[in-house]
Amino acid sequence: MEEIEFFNRHTGATETEKVYGEGFLRFVYEHPLGTLPLHGMIKRAGFSKWYGQRMDQPASREKIEPFIRDYELDPADFADPIGSFRSFNEFFYRKLKPEARPIDPAARAVFPADGRHLGFPRISDIDAFFVKGQRFDLRGLLGDDALARRFADGSLVLSRLCPVDYHRFHFPCAGTPGPAKMIDGPLYSVSPIALRRHLHYLWENKRTLTRLETPDLGLVLIAEIGATCVGSIHQTYTPGTPVEKGAEKGYFAFGGSSTITIFEPGAVTLADDLLENSARQRELYARIGTPMAR
Repeated sequence: MEEIEFFNRHTGATETEKVYGEGFLRFVYEHPLGTLPLHGMIKRAGFSKWYGQRMDQPASREKIEPFIRDYELDPADFADPIGSFRSFNEFFYRKLKPEARPIDPAARAVFPADGRHLGFPRISDIDAFFVKGQRFDLRGLLGDDALARRFADGSLVLSRLCPVDYHRFHFPCAGTPGPAKMIDGPLYSVSPIALRRHLHYLWENKRTLTRLETPDLGLVLIAEIGATCVGSIHQTYTPGTPVEKGAEKGYFAFGGSSTITIFEPGAVTLADDLLENSARQRELYARIGTPMAR
């Protein structure tokens, strides 16, 4: 069984991910019999909606304190007290105190979420990272030929949020965002357990795409990728209203998911530790607000 390792920018150490629901994921995506429930039920929106509704029930509150304890979360970071959450889902997409996630004022662009990140300086060179012989399909992700051509040689950062992470996502840089375009699709897992076998889940899953016009980085594309047990992607920003770097953009309801940030060619140079770890096919753990690019 292959473990999921990542490098933690904040501790300076390589760590092993403690996967929420690992047995379930490995059966569905690694066992031959797992394809039956995967395609018959789990990838479908109804399954995630049903699970999300369970996490909205008052009885789900009993899961909160064991979850905090098992995954060693720090309640001192929470904007609201534990007792104020009316369900596990409310706790899951909790807000944090601003001082818990300061925004680096010197960074050209910051990570948009707490998570495990991979960075690619040239999208057209992404080949066989997760799946041997399978190239990254930017056209499939964006659903737009002209945009895919414009950004083909740009930079891309994939930020994967685990269920244990803070689940609000933020703008990586200042600018004026357009509306979030919804692109419908199934809800496969985006865990490495799944992506190592089928990278195409990233551009097939339900997702949203937002264009961010910036004063000094050109057009930046931001995608939020839905996944199994992510009932919905909630946007909290106002389209057409300028935002500051690090401003909240939205949140995922229950489940792990991903965001993707795409820059035009030559707009940024990705952070050294991001590039170094990605070149080793290892994710970098870093928090929202810390430098993603210079």
